[in-house]
Amino acid sequence: MDGKQPRRCRTLRVRLHPTFHQTISLERQLNHQRELYNAALEERIGAWKWEHRSVSYFDQCRTLTGLDEVRPEVLSSGVTLCRGTLKRVDRAYSYFYGRLRRGEAPGFPRFKSASRFTSLQWEDANGWKVKSQESRLYVFGIGDIKVNLHRPVVGTPKAITIKREGNKWWLSVRCVEVPAEPRSAPGREVGIDLGVKNLVATSDGELIEGEGFVDRAKYQLSFAERKLERQQRGSKRRATQLAHIGQLHRKIANQRLNTSHQLSRRLVNEYDLIAIENLAIKTMTRAPKAKPDPSRPGEYLPNGATAKAILNRSILEAGRGQLASQLLYKAESAGEVVVAIDPRHTSQTCAQCGHVNAGNRVSQSAFRCRRCGHKDHADLNAARNILRAGRARRASARIG
Repeated sequence: MDGKQPRRCRTLRVRLHPTFHQTISLERQLNHQRELYNAALEERIGAWKWEHRSVSYFDQCRTLTGLDEVRPEVLSSGVTLCRGTLKRVDRAYSYFYGRLRRGEAPGFPRFKSASRFTSLQWEDANGWKVKSQESRLYVFGIGDIKVNLHRPVVGTPKAITIKREGNKWWLSVRCVEVPAEPRSAPGREVGIDLGVKNLVATSDGELIEGEGFVDRAKYQLSFAERKLERQQRGSKRRATQLAHIGQLHRKIANQRLNTSHQLSRRLVNEYDLIAIENLAIKTMTRAPKAKPDPSRPGEYLPNGATAKAILNRSILEAGRGQLASQLLYKAESAGEVVVAIDPRHTSQTCAQCGHVNAGNRVSQSAFRCRRCGHKDHADLNAARNILRAGRARRASARIG
């Protein structure tokens, strides 16, 4: 090593406060870029359907040179914005083919309605500039937009995304060459078990319960959804009610995100080795397959889909994957170590004697070893097993 600090890529997300006329300009660009997105998608579909040829991102970028004569308003914020829209089409196709190769449900790229196209992307540093001293974002064709820079822009800004969420606008600045921020090592190690009722259980004996943000808002959501059912489709009142429901869901998501940020920051500050379960959230929340009834053709046997749906909802509401990803990037910036551990048998293994038996876990919260009689909270026992596995993996990595 040459002694230089590693440099990272990070994204800063802040609020935008456009004026009335700037909001109109942003909304107009959303419509123009949505038309461009749909036209680019239609071109790709038609070229393959009628001519059996594929259209690349670079092929579509070349067509932008003549767009100024036909639709100059689309290019009013610069060609960089249009290239960003075409890149989104290309990325959608790449994800589609990637899912096909992995044998997953492919999900072909679809045309975007106005409600599904809510962001503008600039994929390079042309056509915009973040003015940190003035707390402004300059966008070509729109002007200087007030931005709430609650923290400085660190690194070199390379791309931005402007997104509308309800009646609010947000700016995401993607920066490269972000210097690491190493912290003084506290010399402590911890294993973390991620649960449903208890969001986090640590090997130090701490149980952190989930906040249950969805349960808190359950009455508001159910009342708003019942009111929505009584309203006529296409009416203004229905559109207003849909916006209200969307705002409720965004509030829940923001609360969950804030909790994950605070908890991950505390863990990174207190420990220099964090061992965590390598959970496959997508696999865990997969719906059970239907079981055909051999005695009655066309009908199916009970497969526990309702109970599994409730469990899946609880797993997703806990935000396990969100917390794990935030731990990873914050520990990386701080120069600390996060070790992902295979979660198999961690809840069935005794942290005292190492005996593995499915019957060791008496209930959701109780653990009692059938060999040595050790009793503990099941999540705390699993966290201690995770820490032991994390230490072993770090030791083997050092030897290797």
